[in-house]
Amino acid sequence: MQDLTGKKVAILATNGFEQSELTEPRRQLAEAGAKVSVVSPETGQIRGWDETDWGGAVPVDIALGDATVDDYDALVLPGGQINPDILRANEKAVAFVRDFRRTGKPLAAICHAPWILIEADLVDGRRMTFYHSIRKDVMNAGATWVDEPVVTDDGLITSRNPGDLDAAFSSKIAEEINERPHRV
Repeated sequence: MQDLTGKKVAILATNGFEQSELTEPRRQLAEAGAKVSVVSPETGQIRGWDETDWGGAVPVDIALGDATVDDYDALVLPGGQINPDILRANEKAVAFVRDFRRTGKPLAAICHAPWILIEADLVDGRRMTFYHSIRKDVMNAGATWVDEPVVTDDGLITSRNPGDLDAAFSSKIAEEINERPHRV
């Protein structure tokens, strides 16, 4: 993975995030040198979902209301079914994602997280991959589905599921951080 020393990455999540889809990118990006912060509408801790039951808690580093898009070099949206469904109904979370995308800096979403991108009107005309059960949702919002471990479209990075974490997702985030911002 490319060196990320001096870079800052936000992971936007709330209760019900898929455990590995937050913890693995956070670990891998931090090991590459990035300062990774969990941003959430919640304070204190948020609890993950680990495949079939509640998982562990992670501390919230910054409340969503205190976070600004200019402070970060990339934004990661973990999936799961619960987390993105809650976040797409939160106007501040959707605005944060939309404002972040306007910067042209890398925005990465995995699994069900494209639901948030749909709510922010960011998928029309994009090549993307995502969890198979939301295919119709994303395609109806105007995206083209590609069944690959990771797909990048002008700094918008998407992956299908936790199986894509080690082989593709975090490495592609690091690569995109080290490129110049994209036009959006």
